[in-house]
Amino acid sequence: MDITKFVVSHREKALLYGDYSTYRSQLSTKLLNCRKKLGIATKNRGKFHPKVPPTAEQIAENNEHIQLQLLTAERAWAHAMSMKAAHSADTKGMTSHARSHIVSRLDKGARAAEALAETLSQEASGASSTDILEARAYASLLRGAALFEKQSWEPCVKNYSVARIIYSALSTSAKGDIFKELLSETIDPSIRYAAYQAQIPRTQPIATIALNAFQDASPELVERIEKQNPEVLKHGDTDAKQGTDGAPTTLTWRGRQVKIEDAAIAIAWAATGAARNQLSEKLTSAGALPPRQMAGLYDEILAASQDAVDATKQAIDELKAEGVPQSDSRMQGLQITRTAVNYETISWRIGRNRVLIGEDDGAKLSFGAPATKKRKQTETEQAADEPARVEPLGRQVARLKEKVVLYDGILQNLESIKELPGVANDQELSSRLDATSQYFTALKCLAISRSHSIAGNSVNALALVKHAQDLSKTASSVLSTQEDEDAFTPRSIQVTKRDISLLSEILAGELQRSRALVEISNSSTQPAKQKSANSSVPLSAQLSSYPVGGVDLENIVAYPPTLEPIPVKPLFLDVAWNYIEYPDKSVASQQQQPAAAKASSGKPTEPETKQQKKGWFGFGR
Repeated sequence: MDITKFVVSHREKALLYGDYSTYRSQLSTKLLNCRKKLGIATKNRGKFHPKVPPTAEQIAENNEHIQLQLLTAERAWAHAMSMKAAHSADTKGMTSHARSHIVSRLDKGARAAEALAETLSQEASGASSTDILEARAYASLLRGAALFEKQSWEPCVKNYSVARIIYSALSTSAKGDIFKELLSETIDPSIRYAAYQAQIPRTQPIATIALNAFQDASPELVERIEKQNPEVLKHGDTDAKQGTDGAPTTLTWRGRQVKIEDAAIAIAWAATGAARNQLSEKLTSAGALPPRQMAGLYDEILAASQDAVDATKQAIDELKAEGVPQSDSRMQGLQITRTAVNYETISWRIGRNRVLIGEDDGAKLSFGAPATKKRKQTETEQAADEPARVEPLGRQVARLKEKVVLYDGILQNLESIKELPGVANDQELSSRLDATSQYFTALKCLAISRSHSIAGNSVNALALVKHAQDLSKTASSVLSTQEDEDAFTPRSIQVTKRDISLLSEILAGELQRSRALVEISNSSTQPAKQKSANSSVPLSAQLSSYPVGGVDLENIVAYPPTLEPIPVKPLFLDVAWNYIEYPDKSVASQQQQPAAAKASSGKPTEPETKQQKKGWFGFGR
């Protein structure tokens, strides 16, 4: 019987739509039905019989006895968990009476599971080795939960270690996913917390702690585990085997070296380094691969670096739960580690996007032939008969849109790096991140300008290329100082000197090309506009302007002519001109002198009479 699957499936189904109280009530109903099937249910007003554990012979005859013990243990566990959930909201903490009640329920469930494991160990039960191991692991799991609530830390670590070793040995079977979920979600966190309370150093991995605590196990259990998977008793599990050998003890980030005190971080960081070396070897030996296949090679290193991020976050959360302040050296070291592992993870995400974009970060424009089925032909016949195909314009624009989406993902990842602790205070790193962001923004503008050029919007394409060139010039001042590495390195966040110089050359050519297209477009549209605007005006009325678009010989003059006002020189016919006399300054000064002399002598002056002209031009009266 699949004991672990029976327990896990019942818990998932009940907790999916309810809580532990609902699960307990469901188990009570199933337990009563199981007793009725077995004929041991207490009848109404009948005599009570004590519940005796089933014997090995009864289990061999009917597997319902195994379900009876499992349902009994699960109901006790659900009762304890419902009480624990009810008291979790208490601000003053859990009372001793409630804790003792929870421990008694868990102890009852553990006793039922241990009795079942003891019965299955007998030969008369007919149970397989896997069933016996699952029963022992389930009993150890419940016993460890009871000791955890009782705060007996060393026995708690031993029981959880037994469960971990057994589930690790069974995880190689077809049901390995169920065991791995129990290990990651229930057993490993409990072992880590109990080991900390038992003052076991945090630098020890969980697998090592479990192996050390498993030394007192019975020889019978050890023999069964060796038959199932002998490697588990040597290394704890396969992940520990891969990570404990050569795990780093320190981490260096931007000139700062911190000590890795958490074993989970050390194992994950070692796995990241191993995955980096494997990625370099695969890319070197694979040769030319399609972008999607090349991006698939990044999955392993992304998973390993993400494990390091999760382990660092869990360590920080544990220290915060213990009340460790931010000024503590352990917390400061974990914050630096957090920045380093997050930077590593985001760097490989950016590298994967760059691989998907294509060669040279998509700076070069390359559209291959559409993926169509071709008839079978030799290479010479294809070269001679079929000309090189080019993708349709709609497909070209769609590919450029895909590139823009990948550029946006890279820019978002760069912004998330700037939010990491300590990055804003590092001026050199901040300037390099800004330059990298400008580099990818220039590539994005280049892709959008090419889509506008395909659509025929040459003016928009020119503006975008000019903006991209300005961004590349700004980024080149920072990124051109970095030296290219001699050895081959997979694509990551680092932008080399070759990348920025290649982009500058391509943008210079694209700028000249866009300017030429705009000039051609303007020269082809301007004469047509002038011709349409001046089509109603005859050539005789446009003699002052040069005909750029040519002369329309069909519209030289307006015929028949129309009555129009024309400008002429006016005729000057002022007859009063001859009667106007303007004063002369020299004559006026001579007349003023005798007048002044007469005034001084006291004699009145007589007005002088002047002969006036008569008639026109001096003739007449």
